[in-house]
Amino acid sequence: MKQIADEAQSRTEALQQLTHLLYRHAPAAGTYQTAIPSLSLMHAVQPSAPFESVYKPSVCIVAQGAKLSTLAGQIYRYDSSAYFLTSVQLPVASSIVEASPSVPYLGLKLCFKPEMIVEMAMQAASLRSAREEASRVESHRGLSVQQTSSALLNAVVRLVGLLDTPGDIPVLEPLIIREILYRIVQDQPSGSLEQFGIHGSHAYNIAQAIRIINRQYDRMLTVEQLAKSVNMSVSAFHKHFKQVTAFSPLQYQKSVRLHEARRLMLAEGTQVADAAFRVGYESPSQFSREYARMFGKPPMLDVQQLRESLQAASGSASTSASGGNGS
Repeated sequence: MKQIADEAQSRTEALQQLTHLLYRHAPAAGTYQTAIPSLSLMHAVQPSAPFESVYKPSVCIVAQGAKLSTLAGQIYRYDSSAYFLTSVQLPVASSIVEASPSVPYLGLKLCFKPEMIVEMAMQAASLRSAREEASRVESHRGLSVQQTSSALLNAVVRLVGLLDTPGDIPVLEPLIIREILYRIVQDQPSGSLEQFGIHGSHAYNIAQAIRIINRQYDRMLTVEQLAKSVNMSVSAFHKHFKQVTAFSPLQYQKSVRLHEARRLMLAEGTQVADAAFRVGYESPSQFSREYARMFGKPPMLDVQQLRESLQAASGSASTSASGGNGS
């Protein structure tokens, strides 16, 4: 009982420290890129509509408020008690569901390089017994929600705390990120993350195929080509790809293409037809149909409404900054 009480107390103290740090470095509503390239902070004063994007391998940690993420109809809720992990690139729709001016949503996202996950997962897998190894022939979904431990929170506090001493970032950042990833591996059910670090495992091969698709999304890649590139049969490739991503390979490629086209139109002002051609569509009309099917609106209307919502959020950030929201 004492161990449980000590863990709860340690978690509470770490969350308080993290909340203070996020108030300081994300003082008003908005998303903040930091001096640590892989780390971004978020402050929101009201719930948000779902927004779809391709999540890179990353962990999302909430200090205050709550968020929902959806993949292929399955809903994942996370707050200050649980974190959200994506082990491979996946198209996810996310929304903030608990936030207000008096108790804003405060959270962060830390992205990992795929090779870091592979390295840490290999080390973890080497500690498993042969029997445990044999039990992981089936692939696990490439995202999960797990209870946040005090050990993980304390490591995250040290990472965000580096923003107060930027001269320490080049030396200490990689060490702390490795510790965070190590804590995550410890938290995960047996095999759910290690699977991506075992050379030759189904999950490892699927992760390689996912990287190929994300590098070459504008090319016509067949399931047969992808399966051959990772030395899997077509049937096994299709089965394990869907277990990891919740999509068939071609559905996944289509999703990556459409998300990239949306980014091009929103961030770079690319015209609809040009965006369609750049992501591999030969027919703008087919692109518009599939875009509307995925995002619920035709491209021009969707991008216009997204711009308006971003401008409204920017105005909210200015109002919040003038009103203050100290720690």
